[in-house]
Amino acid sequence: MTHIPEHLRAPLPTRGNRFSRWVGRVGMRLLGGWRIEGELPNTRQAIIPVAPHTSNWDFFVGVFVMLALGLKLSFLGKHTIFRFPVNGLLRWLGGIPVDRRAAQGVVGQMVTEFSQRHELILALAPEGTRKKVTEWKKGFIHIAKAAQVPVVPVAMDFSRRVIDIRPPMLITGDIDAELARVKQAIAHAQGKNPQHAC
Repeated sequence: MTHIPEHLRAPLPTRGNRFSRWVGRVGMRLLGGWRIEGELPNTRQAIIPVAPHTSNWDFFVGVFVMLALGLKLSFLGKHTIFRFPVNGLLRWLGGIPVDRRAAQGVVGQMVTEFSQRHELILALAPEGTRKKVTEWKKGFIHIAKAAQVPVVPVAMDFSRRVIDIRPPMLITGDIDAELARVKQAIAHAQGKNPQHAC
């Protein structure tokens, strides 16, 4: 298991209380008896790619898992949706607005976010969509390498109703090779609609 860099070792950012964690556990049961295997590392910054993403149900499972763990997560959203009246709510939920037209691009914007925030756990779907794709997007690998934060792959396995938290990885090598390494960590998981999986 790759060790978390010394400067990032700290308790995970958390939110919620006993009630919200109970809601999360109940929700996981109601959606088919989901359980969590593995543990998230103690780190104040990380990128969590969750895959495979093949259904709208993935979102609801993810929300209940987040509540059950009491985890404070962030996600990316187009800057145009961060407007009144939903701007405050989206930011409270962990939304980070990104402008795809910006000169430094999404990768540059997120590297800046990691440098400016003491705590940031970014969750995303590496496919970028629940529809069939031929390859994952590489942006999160570029961000992890440039920001020097660990990647913690999480497999959402509908065949076993298991959220499988894999060991953290530090991204230091060739981008394509590192992407393949992350994909391999969750290759065993089956999405709700496996025909849509990458």
